[in-house]
Amino acid sequence: MIRGITHFSLVIVVILLQITPASAIMTLTNVSYVPDPPLLINRQQHVTAHYYVGPSGATTFIPGHQLQMQTELVNAQWNIQILVDGRNAARQSALGSTVFVNGALLSYSTNQDVSLDVTIDGLVPQEQATQVMVLLVKEMDNSGSVVPGSSILISQPVAGQPATSSQTVLSTPAPAFILPSPTKSTGFTVSSGIFATGLLFLLFFRRGR
Repeated sequence: MIRGITHFSLVIVVILLQITPASAIMTLTNVSYVPDPPLLINRQQHVTAHYYVGPSGATTFIPGHQLQMQTELVNAQWNIQILVDGRNAARQSALGSTVFVNGALLSYSTNQDVSLDVTIDGLVPQEQATQVMVLLVKEMDNSGSVVPGSSILISQPVAGQPATSSQTVLSTPAPAFILPSPTKSTGFTVSSGIFATGLLFLLFFRRGR
């Protein structure tokens, strides 16, 4: 009797494990930055992250679940490309700090290769002192709760001061000095003529004595 109950319990556990959906197996395979880290405050930043979506039960992703993506980059512009067997499938664009991807867009048979390219363009915030959360991906279940162990965080250190607009300072021009032309004669002045006349008069007077 006890053995029969034990066998029955094991069967129930196996059935529940098959019925209860498991979380998707997501892996961050590559991430690139333009410009390269560390991030510069108040500067534009371009980030591209590539994820592999592994099987979760009978499909690659549970259709009733969804992905929540967040960033601390300001005025973020998102481009999300889903690839199936290396070919472009669904594509999604969005604006803001938080984006959701419907699980049905990621749900395929387990014999297909599903991946995800996430591109973000945004401004590095000023209020962050040391680290910026570039991208946080979480799987959300049917109730809106985070699936345990599904979070993948990408963060980078911050360096530099806020960018300031450059100002051009013009130097004060030096006063111009106009020199007389070397090819033009200046002639005799009045004082020179008076001095020459007096000198001749003095010479004639002394000779007469």
